[in-house]
Amino acid sequence: MTRSILKIALCLWAVILGTVLSAQAPAPTLWEQRAKERLKRLTSVQQLAISQAQPSEAGLKKKKLKKLHRILVFWRCETFIHTSIPAANFALQEMARKTRAFSVDLEDDYKVFTKKNLKQYDAVLFNNSTTLKFPEDSQRKALIDFVKGGKGVIGIHAATDSFYDWEQGAALLGGQFNGHPWTANGTWAFKLDDPGHSINRAFEGNGFWHQDEIYQYKPSNFQGMENLRILVSLDMSKEAVRAPLSLEKFEKFNSAYKAGNREVPVSWIREYGKGRLFYTNFGHREETYKNQAIMQHIFDGIMYALGREKADDDSTGSLPPIAPALAPALELPETK
Repeated sequence: MTRSILKIALCLWAVILGTVLSAQAPAPTLWEQRAKERLKRLTSVQQLAISQAQPSEAGLKKKKLKKLHRILVFWRCETFIHTSIPAANFALQEMARKTRAFSVDLEDDYKVFTKKNLKQYDAVLFNNSTTLKFPEDSQRKALIDFVKGGKGVIGIHAATDSFYDWEQGAALLGGQFNGHPWTANGTWAFKLDDPGHSINRAFEGNGFWHQDEIYQYKPSNFQGMENLRILVSLDMSKEAVRAPLSLEKFEKFNSAYKAGNREVPVSWIREYGKGRLFYTNFGHREETYKNQAIMQHIFDGIMYALGREKADDDSTGSLPPIAPALAPALELPETK
C-alpha cells in the first residue's frame, strides 16, 4: 500500500513539475516558428566546403591589436527568409576562427540594439535580414550613433530589403531593394568598377561570371556614385545580363529607370560620419559561401568596415573615370 501511495505521489509531482516548467518557458514567437520551419541545419559536408572557402590567417596583415574586434551578426527576417542564412552565419564564424581577425555574436532579437549593448561591438552585420522594423526609436538612434561615432556596418544580400519605414536606415546601407530581374537560377556577368581597389584584390583584376540573385535599387533612395565607392557591378555589356530587362514580369520595376545605359551596382563602400559601410549583394545562394574569391572579397570589406584595413573610399563620382574590368565571354558547353 505504501509503495502504491509513493508511486502516485511521484506521478503527481512529475505532473506539477512539468506544468511549472512549461509555464516558465516562453511560447515561441512567430519569427522563431518561421525560422525553424524554413532554415535547415548544415550537413558536415556543407560545413567542410564552406570552411575551406574562408580566408586564412596568412592573408591578414600582422598588426598588434589592443583588443579582439567583435561583430554583431543580426539575421532576423520579418518577411522572406533566405535559406542561405545558416551558410552565411557559419561562414562568418569560420572566417573569424581561421583568420583570428574578429569574433562574431549571432543575434536575432531587436533588444540588442541599445547604446549600452552596442558599445561592446566594432561593427554590426546584417545577414540577409528582411523588412526589419525597430520597435523603438531609441534603437534607430543607437545604430546611427554607433556608426557615425566611428564603428562599422556591413550588409549581405537582403540587408537592403529592409527599413521601409525608416529613410535614414535605408540610406545607411546605400540603397533599397527594387526587384531582382537577375534571378538565383541564372549565371550573370560581373565587372570590376575599380580593378585595382584593395577590396577587389580577390578577383585579381578580372571580371567574372557567378550564379546568384542580384538586386536593383530604388532610384528614389539609392545613394549613387556621388556618395558610394562602387566596387563591383553587373556587366551590362553582356546580352545574357541585359535580357531580363525586357521581360514583361519585371516591367513594374524597370519602368522606374531612365532609358539608356543602365548601371546595377553589386558591392560598394562609403564613409558614414566617422564610421564605415561595406555592402555586397552577393549571398542569396548557399553556394556563394563556398566561393573563395567572393569570401575573400567579403572578408576584405569587413576589414575596412572594422577600420582594420585602410581602403580608398572616395566616392566614385568624385574620381576621374576608371577603366572597368569586364567579364570574359561566357563559354557555353559544347552540344553534341
